[in-house]
Amino acid sequence: MTDLNVIPPVNSNPEISKNYLNSDVGLGRGVYISTYGCQMNVNDTERMHSLLEMANFSPVQTAEEADLIIINACSVREKPVHKVYSEVGTFKVLKKKNPNLKIGVGGCVGQQEKENLIKNQPLIDFVFGTDNIDNLPNLVTQVFESNTKAVNAKFEHRAPYHVETLVRNPGVSTFVNITKGCDNFCTFCIVPYTRGREKSRPLSHILMDVRTLIQRGVKEVTLLGQNVNSYTSEDGHDFADLLKKVALETDIERIRYTTSHPKDFNEKLMHVMADHQDKICEYVHLPFQSGNTRILDRMNRNYTREEYIAKINQMKKIIPNLVLSTDIIVGFPGETEEEFNDTVTMVEEIGYETIFAFMYSPRPFTKAAKFEDHLPEEVKNRRLNHLFDVHDKLAFELVARYTGQVLNVLVESVNEQGKAFGRSTQNKSVYFLGGKELIGKTVPVKILTATPNVLRGELVGSAAALVM
Repeated sequence: MTDLNVIPPVNSNPEISKNYLNSDVGLGRGVYISTYGCQMNVNDTERMHSLLEMANFSPVQTAEEADLIIINACSVREKPVHKVYSEVGTFKVLKKKNPNLKIGVGGCVGQQEKENLIKNQPLIDFVFGTDNIDNLPNLVTQVFESNTKAVNAKFEHRAPYHVETLVRNPGVSTFVNITKGCDNFCTFCIVPYTRGREKSRPLSHILMDVRTLIQRGVKEVTLLGQNVNSYTSEDGHDFADLLKKVALETDIERIRYTTSHPKDFNEKLMHVMADHQDKICEYVHLPFQSGNTRILDRMNRNYTREEYIAKINQMKKIIPNLVLSTDIIVGFPGETEEEFNDTVTMVEEIGYETIFAFMYSPRPFTKAAKFEDHLPEEVKNRRLNHLFDVHDKLAFELVARYTGQVLNVLVESVNEQGKAFGRSTQNKSVYFLGGKELIGKTVPVKILTATPNVLRGELVGSAAALVM
């Protein structure tokens, strides 16, 4: 096997990138990036594409067209490494046809596994971590020119979080990173080990990015981070301050954010949301993970069931039109049937319109992986299916209220058949008939049918004349 080279990481400051962004290191080679994982991974892929395009790599739609393949892989859920090995194995034929093809692995799997990926799968040429994306063109150039394998997965803990939002075609709605990493160390979560310790971007940089995106036609931004509401700027502004400044000091039409941690969701933030609903959407994703206080303590979540419910009730009082979704882990080590039922009753009591529920799976490096009271897969599977059954019935009842309502929908796309798609401020996917001239506009849509996943309706008022 060829030698592994560890390339020194660069500070993620846009100014440092100038040495390769104006060069021709890509030589027009095709690049294909396979992505799976959270919104952060999707946003990271967009950044990779932008950096590689500026270095003269050309994006292609299939792996067969590529000279460079990158797998941007999430490791939050179960068996991510096996998924990477399986996907890389499908490229074996392409390697034989094109000896110059290079295959790389990034994302949380790259950060987690480092050299092991190349040792266990010889088809992989390079590995890079989540803190090394801005050095990707240099890494790829080195791999192509020296024909050696390389690993670059070192955290820069002391470097400030200075990046600019790089989006090739931002469209109507896009993400803006405000934080990276996490300091919470929940016992089930690998994020602090794959994304590093928590860092916040300077507030002025975020405002500048939002203004730049507006000039490119963006109408809505989602402020993104592993835990956005622990944001703290270099001059002491918190997330509520940031949210207020984006609302008041930019011309953005809509603001969303994800993901929040219950322990950091304070009354100040609630009032900012309530006071600026002309821009800030009333939808909040607030994971509770378990409805039982003992399990929450084992998870190191730093709140009780009662504290979470009290916070939700306070939010509903301050933001009466609040719409909620959540994350839930079923079958955490040691969870009894009674403790699982506490999760079920939590879902029923709070009234989440959407839930994202998963069976617990042990992750490397985490404290919970070392617990000795793991539950059988069949128990976890049964509980998860029961939770979904309970929520499905509840969700249909909750969304029934939208039928007959007129919602303001920001139109994101219209297909050739004239079917328009957009999202309401409640984060509902809405479909209706409309022309391409509606893209980027907020239009009133009367909802005719409502299901938990999709609302269907028709344009009303002056907007309806546009489809006559």
